Amino acid sequence: MNDESPSEPRDLDEWASAVMSGYDGVAEAYDDDRDPAHEATLVESLAADLPDGARVLDAGCGGGRAVLETLAGEFETVGVDLSGEQLTLARDRAPAASLARGDLTRLPVADDAVDAVTALHSVIHVPREHHERAFAEFARVLRPGGRLLLTTGVGEWEGENDDWLDSGAAMQWSFHGRERSIELLESVGFDVTEEAVRDDELGGGEWLFVRARLRA
Repeated sequence: MNDESPSEPRDLDEWASAVMSGYDGVAEAYDDDRDPAHEATLVESLAADLPDGARVLDAGCGGGRAVLETLAGEFETVGVDLSGEQLTLARDRAPAASLARGDLTRLPVADDAVDAVTALHSVIHVPREHHERAFAEFARVLRPGGRLLLTTGVGEWEGENDDWLDSGAAMQWSFHGRERSIELLESVGFDVTEEAVRDDELGGGEWLFVRARLRA
């Protein structure tokens, strides 16, 4: 565990490669262990605010749980993830969604292209000194007034696990606490509209789910 941000930003390519390898290795175990019911409720609430024909980006879509499986039949959905194994699961679960490999800090999506962005349990795998860059990417691809739903930390934390979910795959996490995350969201143009703290069903602790709107 490390509660101090590094003096120099970590290399994004090196970090992303490690996260990609980890999720490739843990894909099936993670998919089996996930219970997306409470997240699906949040996604459905987000969907209720979207116009007909809206386009939704799931940034860090994983195997398509919660977001793509809930929305792909109603909206145009795009899923972006580092892990090819996770995208294979997402393709089977939500065949109507468009899928692409990509990094949250360099999204393969055009400016002003989507009406909503979801990032559930994905920004937490980006080095926290680069979270503002990821949030700025969400703002870039959203249309004015667009919606955001993301997961971040209740408190600040960083750590790693060499055998996550007993899969033999390594994983690493890095995130700010609530106040800093909201400060960064506001700095790139978001107004936070709702917050909810939920238990982490995979490993104890809690997550903060934030809803926000991009200023018009």
